[in-house]
Amino acid sequence: MNKLWHHPLLVVTAASCSVGGAFFLGLVLVALTWAPAAPIQTQTVALDPSALAARAAVLYDPGAHTILYQKDSAEQLPLASLTKLMAARAVLSARSPQTSVRITEQDLAPEGDWGLRVGDTLTLGALLHLGLVASSNDAMAAAAASLGNDYTKAMDITAQDLGLSKAYFLNSTGLDLNSEISGAYGSALDVALLTAAFYKEYPQFFELTSQPTVSVEDGSRTLTAEATTRPLQNLAGFVGAKTGYTDLAGGNLAAVVDLWPGHPVVAVVLHSSEAGRFNDIKTLIAAARSTFSP
Repeated sequence: MNKLWHHPLLVVTAASCSVGGAFFLGLVLVALTWAPAAPIQTQTVALDPSALAARAAVLYDPGAHTILYQKDSAEQLPLASLTKLMAARAVLSARSPQTSVRITEQDLAPEGDWGLRVGDTLTLGALLHLGLVASSNDAMAAAAASLGNDYTKAMDITAQDLGLSKAYFLNSTGLDLNSEISGAYGSALDVALLTAAFYKEYPQFFELTSQPTVSVEDGSRTLTAEATTRPLQNLAGFVGAKTGYTDLAGGNLAAVVDLWPGHPVVAVVLHSSEAGRFNDIKTLIAAARSTFSP
């Protein structure tokens, strides 16, 4: 068989055969695959890369499926807690938010203490609220564990479905495994596509990150924690965001902001500083607003 034609959905080949002494050339469908189309590069927004502390950045318009600005957006870098967006998406695609989860000792192993205790019972929705808004490692570990021991496989499959070419996951939190290996990797563009997909499919969860605090019930008490996105919550048009920070990743941030009502864009910065990531996002949005008008 000789390949004649390739399409993102179909692969068609030529096949020859002899029937009753006659020779036929037929077309045979040999594969059916799907891969999301890459965003169109437009580089519409003019911004000096040195204006950003981040090593990589991207400004993505999901409505037009275009990249408005990029700085090394294809470089594979540690994701830190931006990983929690993928973990949440994998969980929500397989489980109801009303599913009850009992907290185990293993769930509390990751660093950080958000008040959860062994034996607590919370819904998946409550755990995801803590994991996304307060970036609780405990809560996200418990939510991901509801998928079984191979939850990272579900996250990797989700990444493939979204066409995230540089992304792969070793845990649900993005915490560094050691001084050399991060809990997850991906590019700024990967994160932008993931953020856009998560916001589109689960806006009720993503928009919670614009609140100053999060409170959840475990049946006997209320747990309250501050949102990690507070430095962005005074930004006009702010819809929601996910923060991340580890020694290997530096400061990461993915945000959705309305340039004007009804026109959201996704801004992502990787490997900035803990404070600089918020300034980087504001710089990207300011540059976009100076370029466009409603």
